[in-house]
Amino acid sequence: MSFKAEHESFIQDALEALEESRLAVFAGAGLSVGAGYVDWKDLLRDVASDIKLDISKEDDLISLAQFHFNEFGGRSKLNKKILKSFTTDVEETEGHKILSRLPIDTYWTTNYDKLIETSLGKMNKIIDVKHEVQQLPNSRSKRDAVVYKMHGDVDHAHDAIITRDDYESYFRTHEPFVNALQGDLITKMFIFIGFSFNDPNLEYALSRVRLSFGKNSGHHYCFIKEVSKDEFKSTAEYDYHRIRQKLRINDLRKYQINPVVVSTYPEISKILAEIERRYKRKSIFISGSAEEYGDWGRDRAVKLIHKLTGKLVSKDYRIVNGFGWGIGSAVINGALEQVYSNPRRYSESQLIVKPFPQFATGDKALPELWADYRSRMISLTGIAVFVFGNKLESDEKTMTHAGGVKKEFEIAINQGCIPIPIGSTGYMALELWNMVVGRYKDFYGNSPELKSDLESLKDEMNAEKVIQTVVRIVERINS
Repeated sequence: MSFKAEHESFIQDALEALEESRLAVFAGAGLSVGAGYVDWKDLLRDVASDIKLDISKEDDLISLAQFHFNEFGGRSKLNKKILKSFTTDVEETEGHKILSRLPIDTYWTTNYDKLIETSLGKMNKIIDVKHEVQQLPNSRSKRDAVVYKMHGDVDHAHDAIITRDDYESYFRTHEPFVNALQGDLITKMFIFIGFSFNDPNLEYALSRVRLSFGKNSGHHYCFIKEVSKDEFKSTAEYDYHRIRQKLRINDLRKYQINPVVVSTYPEISKILAEIERRYKRKSIFISGSAEEYGDWGRDRAVKLIHKLTGKLVSKDYRIVNGFGWGIGSAVINGALEQVYSNPRRYSESQLIVKPFPQFATGDKALPELWADYRSRMISLTGIAVFVFGNKLESDEKTMTHAGGVKKEFEIAINQGCIPIPIGSTGYMALELWNMVVGRYKDFYGNSPELKSDLESLKDEMNAEKVIQTVVRIVERINS
């Protein structure tokens, strides 16, 4: 899929930040609106009606909430409105799902809802939620992500930041939040999504960073949907909003926030999906098991896997392996040898090993446990290499193709992985090679330049040539 130059630049920058563990997300109301929740205007529609104002004529919504507070002598009705609006059970957006699958450990939001936490939880991530100052000094053990809810949480509506009084006192009552946000703005690259940049608390934090670091502060990105003629009743109104949006975009640039302008909201999900696709294709799943090694023989087979893994690590790929019988040790040794040869250049994080449980200890039967395990393991990857694939039956006499390797192939395909079976290793790998070559376009699309390389893997018995071919295929997939 091809993207506009500015979108391609953003994708590449986001991938680099992901690799360096410095990508963060700032989610505004627009992200939750896509799931079915209200934006600020809809949240305060009844509030405006209570005090005989027309929400369509109001732009200063913070003052509107303050007027309601003043008229009713308290915030009881505002609290109820927050609870009613954000406790409805809705499905997370595709944007939520993609962002939660990516290895992002920092989320900031002005939203009261729990969609970010819910989406991360479904990815089995340990979440540390911060919605009040007292939570900031304490970190949850083994957390995968921190969610800073700087304006509060729906379950604590009485503390939500909503009125002008709340905003004016924020820098005194919530100063540690402002400081934490400033720190992240300095050290991380943010993607602002669903955000209108009308929030004075965020603007204050951005201003302090700009004043301290000027043009040397880190850069960020924000998604902006360009105004469209069909959104307005007249050409004059459209021209006015188009000019205003252009001025707003230029104003954001002084904070080092670069616009990612899209024509439609679904385009945002497509860009995020492309970031996920490319990130996953830097992770390679090596599938296989071997009781015997056929024409390769044990020593040559182990060296093949060892050197192939090391070569992929040297090319900055991550290796994921389930420690298949007769294969796993060679994968681990090959990766670690490469890492330890230059620990400043490579990292142990490039090797992800997930050994299979050998017997059931809980409520799930072993086959069901293995199915879940395989699915989660392979979900980390975008390319799958298959080698050998045989096992000894329970009678300890009959050699057969490994059904587990076939299942891993099926899961990999269902999850969008590109398969690379090394047919010359025989057994299940050869069976899968025949399937992939026979249905080449289903797996590789219109990439004829890869076909000859893939075909050569059926008979090639020279380890160095096999490694060169596999690496060339991987590099072309990622080009």
